[in-house]
Amino acid sequence: MISWSRDCSWKNSQSVDLKDYKSGSFNNQFGYRSFHPEILNREWVASLPELITLLETANIRLGELNAFSIIVPDVDTFLKMHLVKEATRSSRIEGTRTTMDEAVLDARDIDPEKKDDWQEVQNYIEAMNYSIARLEKLPLSCRLIREAHSILLKSVRGKNKTPGEFRTSQNWIGGATLKDARFIPPHHSLVPGLMGDLEKFINNTDIHVPHLIRIGMAHYQFEAIHPFLDGNGRIGRLLITLYLVSQKVLNKPTLYISDFIEKNRIYYYDNLAAVSEGHKMVQWLKFFLVGITETANQAIDTFNKILLLRDKTENKTIITLGKRIPNAKSLLTYLYRKPVVTVADVMNELKVTKQTANTLISDFENLQILKEQTGFKRNRIFIFEEYFNLFEQ
Repeated sequence: MISWSRDCSWKNSQSVDLKDYKSGSFNNQFGYRSFHPEILNREWVASLPELITLLETANIRLGELNAFSIIVPDVDTFLKMHLVKEATRSSRIEGTRTTMDEAVLDARDIDPEKKDDWQEVQNYIEAMNYSIARLEKLPLSCRLIREAHSILLKSVRGKNKTPGEFRTSQNWIGGATLKDARFIPPHHSLVPGLMGDLEKFINNTDIHVPHLIRIGMAHYQFEAIHPFLDGNGRIGRLLITLYLVSQKVLNKPTLYISDFIEKNRIYYYDNLAAVSEGHKMVQWLKFFLVGITETANQAIDTFNKILLLRDKTENKTIITLGKRIPNAKSLLTYLYRKPVVTVADVMNELKVTKQTANTLISDFENLQILKEQTGFKRNRIFIFEEYFNLFEQ
C-alpha cells in the first residue's frame, strides 16, 4: 500500500516495473477536466529487453561524447556554438524565427524587427550558462529551475507571466480557451507538491533508476505539470542537459536534444500525450533514448569534423601569413566562439586598430576562411562558413 506523507513523499519505496506505469488521471474542475499526474519519486525498473538495449546504446554514445570533454583541452571554445544551436532550435519550437547566424551577432547588428526573437534566444543562452555555473553550489532543484525561468523570460514577451514563479492560475496547451484546449495541466494548487516530488525524484540517491530513464521520466513529468505560465517547453528541454551535467554523466554541457525534437516535433508531442492519455511511458522512453543516441552521434561527428578543420586551418592555411600568424591564431580562436563577425568585433576582441582588423579579415577572405555575407561596402558581416555549417547540418 502506497500513500502520501505530509512532506509529499512516498511512505515506502517499493519498486515498480515501467511496463506497469500509471501516469495519472483526468479530474473534473469547474467547467473543464485537468490532468493530475501520479507521483514520480519511487524506484522504477526497466525490464523490457528493447528498452534496456536502447538504454545501453545511448549510454555508450554519451560516454564517447563525454570523451571530447576530457581529451580536448580547449573544448569550452567550441561549446559556445553548440549552445547557440540549442538556443535557436529550442526557441524555434516555441515560434521564434531567429537563425543561428543572427543569434551570434551583437544587438547593434540585429534588424529592429527581429530584436524580440533574438533576445529570447540570448535569454536561453544566459539561462543555460547561469544554471551550469549554479550547479557548482546548488543541486538541480526547484530553486534553480525558477532562477533559470526568471532569466528566460527577462524583458521578452513572457515578462508579464510571473518569471521565476510557479503559476497561481490554470494554464492550458492548445486551443483558444480551456473549453477547447488539447491538454490541461494540473490545478495550480497541486503544482508545489508535484514539483517538490519531481525535485526529490531527480536527486534521490536511495532509489536505483538509470540516469537516462530518470531524466526521461522527469522531462515528461515536468511538461505534464507545466508549472509556469510560459516557457515550460524551453525549461523542460534545458532540464535534460542540466541533469546530465549535475550527475556527472557529462563533464561539460555537450549534449542538446532540441534539434532532434524540432525535427521530430509531431512524434515528440504525440509520445508525451500518449503517456498522459494511455500510460505509455515505455514508448516515450524509447523515443527519448533514440533522441539521446542520435543527438550524441551528431555531436560526436561535429566534434570530429571541428578537430579536422582546426588542424587544417591552423597548421596548413594560416601559416602562410608570416608575421601576422599570432593575430591570425587569436582571430581563429575568436571565430570558433563567434563565427559571424564584423570589423568592429575583431577590433574589440583582438584590441587592434581598424586597419589591422581589416587587413586580417582580408587575409582570411583570401584564404577562404571568411566570406562576406551582406554584399555591402559598409556594415559588412563576415562568416567562417565552413565551421558554421558544421552546426547547421
